[in-house]
Amino acid sequence: MPPVAVPSQLISLLAVLLGIVILLGFLQATLKANCKSNVFRMSSGIQVKPKTAVQKSKTSPLPHSAQHATKPKPSDKLNPKTIDPFGAYTRPTSAFAAIYAKGGIPCRLVHGSVKHRLQWECLPETVPFDPLLVTLAEGLRETKHPYTFVSKEGFKELLMVDGATEKAIPLLPRLVPVLKAALAHSDDEVFGRGLDALVQLSAVVGPSLNDHLKHLLTNLSRRLMNKKFREKITVALQKLEQYGGKVS
Repeated sequence: MPPVAVPSQLISLLAVLLGIVILLGFLQATLKANCKSNVFRMSSGIQVKPKTAVQKSKTSPLPHSAQHATKPKPSDKLNPKTIDPFGAYTRPTSAFAAIYAKGGIPCRLVHGSVKHRLQWECLPETVPFDPLLVTLAEGLRETKHPYTFVSKEGFKELLMVDGATEKAIPLLPRLVPVLKAALAHSDDEVFGRGLDALVQLSAVVGPSLNDHLKHLLTNLSRRLMNKKFREKITVALQKLEQYGGKVS
């Protein structure tokens, strides 16, 4: 059988196709090599930057002592807010606290297992009402222990001594503005202590308080709109009337 003659054009086309295949293979090998090189550069060029102080504070866990200090205890609800005598800031924040810190109040808080009480350095009968009774009335606006207890109990016990009426009546012009400030205080506990002190004072001075009631009734009427204090204020007004103060 005679050999088949292959056209020259077909040979040229096959040569071109073969060249294209070879070129594609070369390009594919080159791309793979470049990809591997880039991956190696990226992996070798990655550097772990040290964390800044802000990042450390955000990510690092708190020390065990800090976590223990910030975790609230169930017993915290039963403990009143107390001044820490060993704290960083022990400077008194009010006139009453400053007087108490200097020993100007002749009584101290005694912690008991059931209830607290006051221990007087001298007999309350011998203590001058001026200025102690006014100072204790000013302490009714305190919001931290032991000042809250000392001012409330001290005011009450001082009014229970013999001759308290004669000693307290001359101080009414100074006591009424202080009690008015307590009754106008935004803290509910301060208002409650001021209201109790007003009733206690009325029981001691009687009708002598009548001329001063007009300065106090405005603050009482404002709180009277609050259901929380409505009953307590109503009882207080009845006692003021009973002890000689006209409330109408």
